[in-house]
Amino acid sequence: MKKFAMAALGGTLAGIIATTQVAGPLVAQETARTSNVYEQLDLFGDIFERIRVQYVEEVDESDLIEAAINGMLTSLDPHSSYLSPDDAAQMRVQTRGEFGGLGIEVTQEEGFVKVVSPIDGTPADEAGIEAGDFITHVDGESVLGLTLDAAVDLMRGPVGSEIIITVVREGEDEPFDVSIIRDTIKLTAVRARTEGSTVVLRVTTFNDQTTPNLESGFKEQVEAAGGMENVNGIVLDLRNNPGGLLTQAIKVSDAFLEKGEIVSTRGRNPEDGERFNATPGDLAEGKPIVVLINGGSASASEIVAGALKDHRRAIVVGTKSFGKGSVQTVMPLRGDGAMRLTTARYYTPSGRSIQALGVSPDIVVEQPRRRPDTEEDEAAEAARKTRSEADLRGRLSNDSLSEDEVRQIEEDRAKAEASAELREQDYQLAYAIDILKGLSALGPAAE
Repeated sequence: MKKFAMAALGGTLAGIIATTQVAGPLVAQETARTSNVYEQLDLFGDIFERIRVQYVEEVDESDLIEAAINGMLTSLDPHSSYLSPDDAAQMRVQTRGEFGGLGIEVTQEEGFVKVVSPIDGTPADEAGIEAGDFITHVDGESVLGLTLDAAVDLMRGPVGSEIIITVVREGEDEPFDVSIIRDTIKLTAVRARTEGSTVVLRVTTFNDQTTPNLESGFKEQVEAAGGMENVNGIVLDLRNNPGGLLTQAIKVSDAFLEKGEIVSTRGRNPEDGERFNATPGDLAEGKPIVVLINGGSASASEIVAGALKDHRRAIVVGTKSFGKGSVQTVMPLRGDGAMRLTTARYYTPSGRSIQALGVSPDIVVEQPRRRPDTEEDEAAEAARKTRSEADLRGRLSNDSLSEDEVRQIEEDRAKAEASAELREQDYQLAYAIDILKGLSALGPAAE
C-alpha cells in the first residue's frame, strides 16, 4: 500500500510541474472522447425511440435491446455473443452432456453458417453432414444476414420433427438439400475400444464427463488386453471434436504428460495471463501415442494436440485443425441471461498461437472420400484376390515349419487382413495404428 501511495504522489507532483505542456491536451482529449461516447449513446436512444414509435408494426422493446446487445458483441468476432435466458440455460445443459438438436457445432463465415464438425452418432452425423459444409438455407429460408444465434434458432425445434437444410460443399457442383430428424443429443464424451494391440480413445467433446470417461474407458481396455504389456500404444482420436471446456482439455493433456506447460492464456492485460502445467503421472505409462486431427478439430482439441505435439509425447496425424485459438468467458447478466466474450488467446507450450492457423500434423494423411461401388471396383477387388501357390492342387508342403509356427503365421495374416479392412473403413485411423505397430516392432531402443 505504501509503495502505491508513493507512486501516486510522484505522479501528482510530475503533473503539477508539467501542467502547461501536457495536462491541458490530455484532459481535452479525454473530455472529447467521453463526450463522443455520450453523443453515440444519445444517438442510440434516438434510434431506439423512433423504431419503437414509428416502425410499421409494433415491436417488443426487450427484443430490440437484446438484438442491439448481440449486434455489439458479434461485431467483435465470431465467438462473442449474447445468450438469452433460454440460450444460457441450454448452454449449461450442453456442458453436462445432453441436449436437443441436430448434433453439429457451427460458426459463421461470410454470412453463412459453417459446420465446424458433426458430433458422432447424432442425426447430423448420420445424415452425412461433414466438417467444412456451409448451410445456406433452413427449410427454404436463407440464413444470409442472420446472426449465428438467429440461424441456430431456425435449426431448433421439437424432438422428432423434420428439418431440411441446404448445403454447399467443396467438390460438389451444386447446393443440395439434406433432411434431418431432430433428436435428443446424448453425448458420449469418450468411446474406447481396442484394435489389435492398440487402444483407440475416440474423444467427441470436452464436457464434464470427458476425463472420467477417458480414464475408465482406457483402464477397461487395458484390463481386457491382459495388462499394459499387451498394449503397443494409444490412438487419441480428436477428429471432428469441436472442443468444449478448457479445464477438461487441460486434464486430458495432463493424463499423458509427466511435467511441463500444457497451455497458457494471454488477455488484454498481461497480469490476467495464466499458465497451466502438468502434474506427475502418465495414464499410458510411457506407451507411444498418435493423435488424430482434422479440420473439424477445434479449440480444446487443439490444446490437447498442441500440448502433446510440443512435448514430443505424441505423433500428430491427419489434416490441419480448425484454428480456434481464443478463449471465451461466459459472464452471467441480470435477468438470467449471459454474455459470451472473447477474453484471451491461448498458446501451446512452444509459445505459438494457433489462432486462424491451426495445429499442423506431423504426418499429413487425407481421408479418402468413399465412392459407391461400381463394376470397375468389383473387378479390381476380384483381381486382387488372385490364386496363390497354396491354392494349387498337388502343391508341395512346407516342411520347415512346425504346426505352431504355421498357426502363428496364419494368425498374423488374419490380423493383417483385419487391418486392411479397417483401412477401407477409416484410412486415417488405420494409418495411425500402423505407426504404433512400427514403433512397437522397433522395440524399447527406439524410445
